[in-house]
Amino acid sequence: MKYKYKVCVYAICKNEEDNVAGWYESVSEADEIYVLDTGSTDNTVKYLNDRGVFVKSEKIIPWRFDVARNKSLEMVPLDTDICVCIDFDERFVKGWRKKMEEVWQDDTTRLRHLYNWKIVNDKPVVTFYYEKTHKRLGYRWTHPVHEILTYDFGIEKIVTSDEIFLNHYPDSNKSRGSYLELLELSVKEDPEDDRNMHYLGREYMYYQKWELAIDTLIKHLKLKKAVWKDERAASMRFIARSYVNLDRYDEAIIWYLKAIDEAPYLRDGYIEYAILLDKMHNYIDVIKYVTLALKIKSHQKTYINEEFSWDYTPYYLLSVAYFYLGINDISLYFIERALQMDKDNSLLLNNYEIIKNAE
Repeated sequence: MKYKYKVCVYAICKNEEDNVAGWYESVSEADEIYVLDTGSTDNTVKYLNDRGVFVKSEKIIPWRFDVARNKSLEMVPLDTDICVCIDFDERFVKGWRKKMEEVWQDDTTRLRHLYNWKIVNDKPVVTFYYEKTHKRLGYRWTHPVHEILTYDFGIEKIVTSDEIFLNHYPDSNKSRGSYLELLELSVKEDPEDDRNMHYLGREYMYYQKWELAIDTLIKHLKLKKAVWKDERAASMRFIARSYVNLDRYDEAIIWYLKAIDEAPYLRDGYIEYAILLDKMHNYIDVIKYVTLALKIKSHQKTYINEEFSWDYTPYYLLSVAYFYLGINDISLYFIERALQMDKDNSLLLNNYEIIKNAE
């Protein structure tokens, strides 16, 4: 098949020998493939070379993702029309090259496509748009971690495809231990960057540094650039979540309600607040807020998505609430709805038996 554009894939990697075969098959529709290996001690480089991949080896000290990605991008020839950055735990659905050419125009600078970040039982549960496909000149990677593409040549011309899918299959054994230190560095380098301030606050939360998380996320909300309501609402939820873990429920409630008010079109604030209400045995309000969440049918395609907002959780919460209010027939209805979404879930199956036998 004759293609209009020259498409090159580029990537960084380290000790990915188990992923090479699947990754290569996924990206093999490209004209050329370039990989910067940052210090593999296994057979990664050999396996890539065997498949005709252009490989360069270089250790990045001190480690920064933006430096590594920029060095991998430098390997890509200047006559490349479309550069596709893809990690070794990601796989394109076949046919991506043709669909990419269908939407790319001569003046396009970047492409957005769908990214299935989390997949459970072969079904995507967290999906958002990805923007790591771009023209060769004018782009560079910035920030030590959670790096982004920065365009230096004026106004971007971005096209979007809902027909290109990239699936994420993360390795749970891979450490993300360097992320916190790199995020602290990123915020130190650019304290006005709202995105990385949000990420740093979230990372403190992951590390159970509750007070630091709260302080950092409040800093995010105060930044002039922090205007994206989805992300602001997420910071508010994470502040509330931190207060929950500090057993300061009154303050958590305030921040959950702020999150709902900030982005009332997202399910996440309603459902996470309902989880706290369930913990507090306030079943009337559980029903109120879950019902409000379920009225939202549009699933926003951003990384803010929470799995619990779109899986069985809303129906599970309703089932529990109606059970404790003594309305068993409705409770049974909702646990059956939950089981339709996760039929092998032991918690749901156990609750089903309890509710059925209580009638």
